[in-house]
Amino acid sequence: MSRPLSDQERRKQISIRGIVGAESVAELKRGFNRHLHFTLVKDRNVATPRDYYFALAHTVRDHLVGRWIRTQQYYYEKDPKRIYYLSLEFYMGRTLQNTMINLGLQNACDEAVYQLGLDMEELEEIEEDAGLGNGGLGRLAACFLDSMATLGLAAYGYGIRYEYGIFNQKIRDGWQVEEADDWLRHGNPWEKARPEYMLPVHFYGRVEHGATGAKWVDTQVVLALPYDTPVPGYMNNTVNTMRLWSARAPNDFNLRDFNVGDYIQAVLDRNLAENISRVLYPNDNFFEGKELRLKQEYFVVAATLQDIIRRFKASKFGSTDSVRTVFDSFPDQVAIQLNDTHPAMAIPELMRIFVDIEKLPWNTAWDITKRTFAYTNHTVLPEALERWPVDLVEKLLPRHLQIIYEINQRHLDHIASLFPNDMDRLRRMSLIEEGGTKRINMAHLCIVGSHAVNGVAKIHSEIVKTQVFKDFAALEPEKFQNKTNGITPRRWLLLCNPGLAELIAEKIGEDYVRDLSQLTKLHEFVDDDLFIREVAKVKQENKVKFALYLEKEYKVKINPSSMFDVHVKRIHEYKRQLMNCLHIITMYNRIRRDPAKLFVPRTVIIGGKAAPGYHMAKMIIKLINAVAHVVNNDPVVGSKLKVIFLENYRVSLAEKVIPATDLSEQISTAGTEASGTGNMKFMLNGALTIGTMDGANVEMAEEAGEENLFIFGMRVEDVAELDREGYNAQKYYNELPELQQAVDQIKSGFFSPKEPDLFKDVVNMLFHHDRFKVFADYEAYVKCQEKVSELYLNSKAWTKMVIRNIAAAGKFSSDRTIKEYARDIWHVEPSDLKIPPPNEPRDAVEDKTPNGTAA
Repeated sequence: MSRPLSDQERRKQISIRGIVGAESVAELKRGFNRHLHFTLVKDRNVATPRDYYFALAHTVRDHLVGRWIRTQQYYYEKDPKRIYYLSLEFYMGRTLQNTMINLGLQNACDEAVYQLGLDMEELEEIEEDAGLGNGGLGRLAACFLDSMATLGLAAYGYGIRYEYGIFNQKIRDGWQVEEADDWLRHGNPWEKARPEYMLPVHFYGRVEHGATGAKWVDTQVVLALPYDTPVPGYMNNTVNTMRLWSARAPNDFNLRDFNVGDYIQAVLDRNLAENISRVLYPNDNFFEGKELRLKQEYFVVAATLQDIIRRFKASKFGSTDSVRTVFDSFPDQVAIQLNDTHPAMAIPELMRIFVDIEKLPWNTAWDITKRTFAYTNHTVLPEALERWPVDLVEKLLPRHLQIIYEINQRHLDHIASLFPNDMDRLRRMSLIEEGGTKRINMAHLCIVGSHAVNGVAKIHSEIVKTQVFKDFAALEPEKFQNKTNGITPRRWLLLCNPGLAELIAEKIGEDYVRDLSQLTKLHEFVDDDLFIREVAKVKQENKVKFALYLEKEYKVKINPSSMFDVHVKRIHEYKRQLMNCLHIITMYNRIRRDPAKLFVPRTVIIGGKAAPGYHMAKMIIKLINAVAHVVNNDPVVGSKLKVIFLENYRVSLAEKVIPATDLSEQISTAGTEASGTGNMKFMLNGALTIGTMDGANVEMAEEAGEENLFIFGMRVEDVAELDREGYNAQKYYNELPELQQAVDQIKSGFFSPKEPDLFKDVVNMLFHHDRFKVFADYEAYVKCQEKVSELYLNSKAWTKMVIRNIAAAGKFSSDRTIKEYARDIWHVEPSDLKIPPPNEPRDAVEDKTPNGTAA
């Protein structure tokens, strides 16, 4: 096999990564040396690789600054409608390479770094991931920021600057162990603190009702310090802002009140206030009703809304001479998208500002509030829905509880007028759940307080409308929409898979990067033998490269010509990593039963983090590692089957494994995965999908043709039918000998000989309380996997199916998703306008929108 091109060499061929001019290379080298000297205070004799990374990062950042300032200046002058994306998570990953690509500097930087005698890939590996998210919801927010900037929207991401992001996962003796993610230890070159915009946030206290209305008094104050990170669009000179808030104690904290002079303790206690932004809660699709989490949710909301209103009042529209209130135009100038219910307190908070502070009449305030907010639902799992105890909210945010009660009263009065005497409907639709501890249903608050509610894939939005929130949808059907998720092709193709990106550009040109629907042009080449060979060659090079990485990092040798069967995502029962595990055991048993029989070699790669408190998920990780240990050390198996648990799965590791994948596992129980976005990344990078008809898999099959995916198992209707008749796991166990053998091996301690009943909890769950019906889909899954192996033997037929999938992946760009949000929910038009770069005069604006107005 010929040696694969290094990324360095490959990038030199790639035009989509920017032109290399001698002047730009010389300028980058000057910038690099200047930062090494003046910013890092080092010379080449004592500089470490990390110093070189920081010098390069600062040099690239220099090229952002002019565009960033100019973009914000442009927004101030043109005063477009602003889009505010509120999220408790932004899973950004690394920034350096993404910035180089979006600025068209990649090739020039490669050349400059090469001339300086350094290795670009080595420098890129030094950067820490910004792991400010758990999984899909946080990564979606990051993709959306990239698309909003690329589409020229005046958009802002608002969240929390967690000091510690998602934990680093170590596997010790097969068990997950968590380590703190001290991602800011060496400093973050991409952020700029903005202490001049620091804002107060209030907690606790009590409410006084007087002639002038309600007053929230005797509160504790925490300061919110903003840190701004630039978000560059792709090759359009737009640089938007992500603003993350950090908690700071005020300087008189614990010193202003009757403090009997314990000054030292008072200063030490500042930590209590500053803990608010200390750490990301590591739960995916699970609600943990802790006071600190509610503080985080209100903290980001209160700081952000003050900022939004400050910006609104400073703008032209904020000052009107008429008698009308200043805020009449608010929904025409401001759209706020709530990423799940986590920022739901924004609804009562905006009402508090309008009613208590700005003295608007309730009905006016409520009308403006509803027209401003829109809510995205991300899950239908009941354990994930936020339901805050009334007592906790009353203690922490007493005025907000009163406002929520008032919203609920008016809401229920309206329902009662439409459905007199329907007490059950009132109970179902109330924002307050009675019985046991009274709780606030945050999803109901979001639906009532928003003008648009959306799910994140067609099937999910249907379930939201017809099942989870059917009473609300019956009342206001026009409020409920679908916005199928997407991924940014900049990070998830150009950055992570330069070989494939360039191969596509050679065939259909470079415009597809900004208009992914153009990938359909690849259908013309599905029978082109040369193209088929080139696609297969790129995949093989990616596999060899990933195999070398695994060898270096994990000391495991794998066969690069085996099928790479990859299942990476958060570990959760509904995602059914256990079903994959049963299939591994089944393949193992088949090899042992008949070692001479033809077996299509596989490397099964499973990765993902389990929430630290989720016992079953942690047991699943241990089981996978126990099975891997047996399989990988059985001489009868040899190199036919290898099992690897991928430690510390995160954005930067996804960028390595996804381009190397042959088979993508998307096997959640139908009706449980709202959308999925990893499925889209694999499709775009030349993997085939084995999956259920769940989430966006349904639309992937619709786009590519169901015959070009490996679809198996129960549909939503079948699951509902099984629920009606009662799921009986024992039945499947009795009827399927291979399932019985695999389960017996787990139960008997075949994979844990030193602790035979180690996995008794897992087996007990599978038989007696498996909400996700693993056994019910096992047989269909194993049969489908046989079809996968059969096709893999025919390399040409496999690759043709790969090309059909890539050609059908265009719908799943987050650019398409954001255009739909912009038109259907935010009522703004994306703009092709290219703000002039910093070296051109400011009036040289190229405008390509039809009517000459930027959004």
